[in-house]
Amino acid sequence: MKRGTLDELDRHILYALQQDARHTSSGDIAEERGISASTVRKRIQRLEEEGIISGYHVEIDYEEAGLPLHAKLICSAPIPQREELAKQALDIHGVEAVREIMNGHDNIYINIIGVDHDDLSRIGQELYDLGLDIEDEQIIRHEYVCPYRGFLARDDLEE
Repeated sequence: MKRGTLDELDRHILYALQQDARHTSSGDIAEERGISASTVRKRIQRLEEEGIISGYHVEIDYEEAGLPLHAKLICSAPIPQREELAKQALDIHGVEAVREIMNGHDNIYINIIGVDHDDLSRIGQELYDLGLDIEDEQIIRHEYVCPYRGFLARDDLEE
């Protein structure tokens, strides 16, 4: 498959898996599309082999897990060091996700999780010690995620 070329079935499979990969079987997808489950399984395997599907992730309610504070830190890093600092930030206990942003300033977004404010302060200090300047800190109440609707065919969007 040429990079970036997905047909309608590929896009439908990706959308279905983004909705709920744990409870969506190849048989479910096949039934929706009127094809065989083995066709869907082969497509999923190919999408995995080509790196289009790079993993399956669990969604965690951190508050229920005893980690009530979830924050996003907006940091700045020198552009020549941005990528390396972003990767190093992942090694800090309490860092959940790092996004490298293509800006000159405010170019690393880091999601952190902690038990209390002292925990968040410790993480902030460790990030600062790495060489990141924390520009803004936002406590996250809840994050809502949905599958990318661009994978759906126009007909599916109208349903």
